[in-house]
This record gives sequence, C-alpha cells and structure tokens, in this order.
Amino acid sequence: MSNYEEIATRIADIIISPDSVLGFINGAISVPLDLGYMAYGVFDTDSHYSHETETIRIIQAMRNGILNYDRILDAIEIVFSKFDQYVSVSKQNKVLSRGSFSIIGRAVTNSAISSTIAKAIAQRAGWTIALRGGAVGNILLIGGMKERCIRTSEQLSVDEPELYQVLRVKDYDLLYFMFEPALKPFVDALIVRRQQGIPAFDNILERVESKVSGDHGHH
Repeated sequence: MSNYEEIATRIADIIISPDSVLGFINGAISVPLDLGYMAYGVFDTDSHYSHETETIRIIQAMRNGILNYDRILDAIEIVFSKFDQYVSVSKQNKVLSRGSFSIIGRAVTNSAISSTIAKAIAQRAGWTIALRGGAVGNILLIGGMKERCIRTSEQLSVDEPELYQVLRVKDYDLLYFMFEPALKPFVDALIVRRQQGIPAFDNILERVESKVSGDHGHH
C-alpha cells in the first residue's frame, strides 16, 4: 500500500491541477498494456467461465450506451461522492478544526475534475473505436481491453467492496479500468480507511489539506 504522503501528494496534485490526470488516462487506454493482459487471459484458463458471463454483461452494457459521456461522468462522480462522504464524516469528527478539509470537499465535488476525466475518456474511447474499425464498435472487447476491464473490476471488488457495489449496480465497474489510473489516489485513500482505520484516513486528509492550502498561499 502506498504511504500516506504519496497518496496525499497525488490527491493534492489532482485538486490543484485537474488537467494532470489526462496523462494517466492516455496511459490507461493504450495498446501495449492490453497485449500483456491478452496473453495473461490466454493462459489463465480457470477464469474463462466467469469471464464468459462478464463478456455478455460487457456487450449488454455497450448496447445500453455505457460509453456515452454522461454515463462515464456519472460513474466518476460516484467515486468522488463516496470519497467526499468519508471526508465529511472525518470533518465532523474534528470538532476543533476551523473549517478544515473544506478545500478538499469543495475540490472533490468540483465537477471540473470529473468532467475533465470524463471528456478525455469519452473522446479517447470514441477515437479508439473509430481507429480500430467501427464494425467492432466497441473498445472493451478488443483482446486485452476486455481482460483488463474484467480484472480491474474484480480487483476493485476485493480492495474496496463498498465502492464496487455502488458502481456495479449500473455496470460502471466495467468502466472503472479507464478512469482508475486517474482516481487511484482517492481510491487508495478509501482502501487505507478500510484497512487501517479512520485516523489513517484523516492523516492523509490533513496532508492533502496542507499541500493544497500551501499551494493557494503561493498564488
């Protein structure tokens, strides 16, 4: 598990400059990585059956327009609202704090971050589909993309079951692999909270707070 300082730095960077997530997204939807996962899928025969049923779920989600911008945006906002929910609880715990964490709360619920990520993914998804032939019409089923989609969803269900359940209701867990690199520090903070408790999570928030307010002080 990444240490608190590292998670806090990554969260602060995204809050200070939402555009910094774009590089992560381009990395997420890249070909070499997919080929690696594809090979992995070929050798991992045990999971073939469960992946068969997941593939059917992916196809149906695609048909239902899961790659539309508004659906991607909705999925990302769910992750942020989960994070924000816990920030608010922590805020209530800190009776003595003078409006502490308000910067984080505002930033995380600030739709600029969500829409920046969603736009990038939607454009990228559309671009990839066009590039590889509209006939396939679907980025997730291209070899390793599907593997990565399924594996990332499975991993989330282990790491952060609560968040997984909320996303799974709308099949958004299938989109998670696309925005996971961008939202990873927020999810890592939730994992720390679950595994190491609220004080550890608060520790991360305090560090984010001081980094973000420090940055504001410079301007």
